[in-house]
Amino acid sequence: MNRSLTFPCILVLAAAIISSSAETDNEIEARKSALDVAGAFTNDGFKIRDGHWCGTLKPQTHALVAVNLYAGNQYWFSVGATEPAKKVAVSVYDEAGNRVTTESYDAGDKAAAGFSPANSGQYFVSVDLVDGQEGSFCLVYSYK
Repeated sequence: MNRSLTFPCILVLAAAIISSSAETDNEIEARKSALDVAGAFTNDGFKIRDGHWCGTLKPQTHALVAVNLYAGNQYWFSVGATEPAKKVAVSVYDEAGNRVTTESYDAGDKAAAGFSPANSGQYFVSVDLVDGQEGSFCLVYSYK
C-alpha cells in the first residue's frame, strides 16, 4: 500500500478523532502517562511543548498529527494510552510521507520516538494501536 496516498484520508480521520473539545477521564489518564514518559527526557535538557493531542485509538486505524519542526532541534514524541489498549507505537513521517529513522522507546501502553530533522518543515506523527482494543491516547512532544 502506498502510504503517501493514505495520508489525506488519515488526516481527515485524525482531525475528527482529535478534535473533541472536552477531555474524558481516560484521556486525562493517558496524558499523565505521556507526561511521565516525556518527563524522563527533561533530565537531558528537553522542554515539554505546551499543548497535547488526545483521542481514541482503534485497531487498524492511525491517529496522525501534523507538526512543524526545525532543523537543528531534537524532538521526542511521547504517547500514553489507557486500557484496553495494551501496546502503542509512535512513528514520524516527512512531508512526502516517507518514514524517518527515529530512536524509540517502547513500554507497552507508553511509547516515544525521537529524532533531529535535517530539514525544517512539516512532519507527521503517527500513533498506532499495536495490541489491544480501542482506548484513549494522548501525545505530547519535547524539544531542545
